[in-house]
Amino acid sequence: MLEFISSFSFSLFTILILSGNKFLIRKHIYVIKKKVKWGASMLQQLLEKEYGVQVQEYIKIDAYDALRGNGWLYLIAKPGGREEEEITELQRIAEHLHQYGDRHVPYFLTTKDGKILTKWEENNYCVLARRQEEVPPPKQKLGRKLAKFHERGGMVPFYVERSSRIGKWKELWEKRLEQMEKVWNGLLFQSPEDEFERLFIETFPYYMGLTENAIQYLVDTEIDVDPGNTDNGTVCHERFLSSSWGKDYLIKNPFDWVFDHRSRDLAEWTRERYFYNIQTYQREITQFYEDYQSISSLSPFSWRLLYSRILFPLHYFECIENYYITRSEQDKKILEERLQKILNQSREYEAFLRTFYNLAGAPVRKMKLPMPDWLVN
Repeated sequence: MLEFISSFSFSLFTILILSGNKFLIRKHIYVIKKKVKWGASMLQQLLEKEYGVQVQEYIKIDAYDALRGNGWLYLIAKPGGREEEEITELQRIAEHLHQYGDRHVPYFLTTKDGKILTKWEENNYCVLARRQEEVPPPKQKLGRKLAKFHERGGMVPFYVERSSRIGKWKELWEKRLEQMEKVWNGLLFQSPEDEFERLFIETFPYYMGLTENAIQYLVDTEIDVDPGNTDNGTVCHERFLSSSWGKDYLIKNPFDWVFDHRSRDLAEWTRERYFYNIQTYQREITQFYEDYQSISSLSPFSWRLLYSRILFPLHYFECIENYYITRSEQDKKILEERLQKILNQSREYEAFLRTFYNLAGAPVRKMKLPMPDWLVN
């Protein structure tokens, strides 16, 4: 059994270590239609008794339970393991973004007692409220919208502590690598239990080397390059994806946020779009960075941080970790197929790393942006 917890936060489940190297996984359970009515009734009671708000219409907004009424959307959010101090910090960040004109950031609704966190049916909840728009917002280019979001987030007028990930990448990557290497070493002198384990044993050294490359690239950047005016921390996302702000409703959920360098969001969006279709990603990536930089230019420091994060083989780590976490044989089979696909496409991924700077329109020569030697030769 795997003996580590991922250093990255997982939004779809919470992992707790139990005795005997066992894992308890709390997964989101989608209730059947009959239970939705009971859930809606519970949410209505929560809003009425704790917040003094009366609404009738239950809706589902992406992964969120929500109620609609009085010209407002009310999203019921579970804060997970966040303490009240961190939630208060997120509330202050949300208020700042409101003041700078971002109408798609919801408000934290306070209870009748003035609290932002309430306990109901043995669970902690926050309620996020956003005005309902009569007309859907016009379609805008995501790159431009993200750049504007980062510009506003970079002007937060107070020190962000609880949600900050500034300067922590190296530590997290090293910890994640160390944990996985420990597991790999434990498997070397025994026969693989299955095909997945055999593939893991054979391929980990390559991905360990790729991770060490990412860490070294990051360290060299922090030593060799001075941050520019746009390299201060800003409001980012744990994992920014093309779907992070929703589909039918544009909602920027504070519980997705961390305070970090803007390159975090750029790298994670790029990673997602590359793996969405490894044959047709080129034009989309080029357009996204062109749109982003029409609002906010990237410095040499930004480009290099971004590239270090793309070098880090998150896709491989997550596949291995999820395999050992899950108890579902069906999920294990899916993850085995995913690992085989990752390995089969490793040359394509190297080609992507080799061409990324050019695709994204980075001024490689002007800014002297280096490539890892093994990708050049």
